[in-house]
Amino acid sequence: MNIRQIEYVLAVARLKSFGKAADSCFVTQSTLSTMVSKFEKELDIRIFDRKTKPISITHEGHAIINQLNILNKEVQNLGELVNNLKGEFKGSLNIGIIPTIAPFVFPRILNDFSKEYRGVNIKISEIPTDKIINSLLTRDLDVGIVSIPLKHDELIEIPLYTESFLIYDKALERNSKTVEINNIDVNRLWLLEEGHCMKNQVEQICGLRQKKQVHSNLSYKSSSISTLMKLVDHNHGLTLLPYLSTIEMNEKQKGYLKSFTAPTPVREVGLLTHKHFVKHDLLKKMELKIKSSINPILSKARKATIFNPLD
Repeated sequence: MNIRQIEYVLAVARLKSFGKAADSCFVTQSTLSTMVSKFEKELDIRIFDRKTKPISITHEGHAIINQLNILNKEVQNLGELVNNLKGEFKGSLNIGIIPTIAPFVFPRILNDFSKEYRGVNIKISEIPTDKIINSLLTRDLDVGIVSIPLKHDELIEIPLYTESFLIYDKALERNSKTVEINNIDVNRLWLLEEGHCMKNQVEQICGLRQKKQVHSNLSYKSSSISTLMKLVDHNHGLTLLPYLSTIEMNEKQKGYLKSFTAPTPVREVGLLTHKHFVKHDLLKKMELKIKSSINPILSKARKATIFNPLD
């Protein structure tokens, strides 16, 4: 077994064709087929069913492929670890971020970060927390940006910032500057779909929604704060918004915001990596970049009591 054989097997698994896999690996089909057959013989397991069109993976082959993906990622990590030890930032950085954080973080840092580390191929995906966790465990992702804590034994959490939630209420009474959680009109409450951490951080409010009496026949799953606000606007409803999502609102929209009475619901946002993640220097650079961009905004807001938006 060698690294080249692993690459060939993974190429066939990905492309479902020996010919296409050979082209992608820049070798002849005969060479690739011989190496894959030799690999199967060494393991005494048939990974591919060559009689199907396109080529399929056997039941035993799926388990082998999953492990080979991990091994291949570790080999790549070894190369990038060597680069880091040399003080060189090269290779790739695959980032997963939940949709309720992405629009309010990356536009502030991504351009400068990518220019500073031109040797790093940065790939970003907006996906829910559960998919980020699974992708970190399979090593398909390097870094997650999620709401913490998650407390997973295989993953490491690095806190970035904490932000409060505000109420966005289209039927807001202007003489009311704050609201208590128990006084929320659950019949007008819209929240994000299950599996998004913004929702999970406000369990008490989610519990209140079980008392909802109207629109019991209506279910709308949204992972977008923008879509959520449109639902609220057109239905004279209300929802919860993280503070950063309210900064660029127009004055009319800000007029529909109000704060919670203490204790204020908050979410803590952090970086998430596998415990065997090796690009520590690059991760530290990203951590500092996000903190230096976001924390001054939140700090200024707290000092100016902006969390009471109607003051």
